[in-house]
Amino acid sequence: MAPAYAEAFPDSLADRPLERALLAAFAEQVTAHGPQPVADVGSGPGHVTARLHALGVPVFGVDVSPRMVALARRAHPGLRFHVGSMTALDLPDATLGGLLALYSVIHVPDERLPALFAEFRRVLVPGGQLLLSFQTTNPAADGTEHLHLSERFGQEIALDYYWRSPEAVAAVLTEAGLSLRARVVREPLDEEKRARAFVLAAKPR
Repeated sequence: MAPAYAEAFPDSLADRPLERALLAAFAEQVTAHGPQPVADVGSGPGHVTARLHALGVPVFGVDVSPRMVALARRAHPGLRFHVGSMTALDLPDATLGGLLALYSVIHVPDERLPALFAEFRRVLVPGGQLLLSFQTTNPAADGTEHLHLSERFGQEIALDYYWRSPEAVAAVLTEAGLSLRARVVREPLDEEKRARAFVLAAKPR
């Protein structure tokens, strides 16, 4: 479903000024601490990777879908995109000055979230920055909400979504040894049904 997804969401930040401002703040913090590379994990069609590059960040994209990576390379031929899993990044320890995961941790079940955040911590340099975004649980929900989809864009798929509160995600980040820097929640806009959360953390120096 990669081509249909890329066509439906060519640039998810184009009409989202708050998201662009948070991305710019992340870029400023990363570049202030040196020239280490930044990984955009779950990079999809590559438009967020391209925005970070335009902000002067030495960034590359990682996505588990080979088709998505091919589409990103075609759309942004001057940038690097790799096929890979964010749960097992093919990188040495303390390699990245920053790591960005926009709406990609929503596909990771609760029991695998601690190991994922430990992997993020492993690849970050001391002082490295992490920015997450995700749809939140509904106010009446008790714990994580789970949805399984078997069809999207007319394609048969097996795709799971996990929606959590910012507090729940922050707790797992802290347990993984990352220091919280900021939490922002934006209310739903237009056709959205859920609020959006943004969590900025860092690996302690």
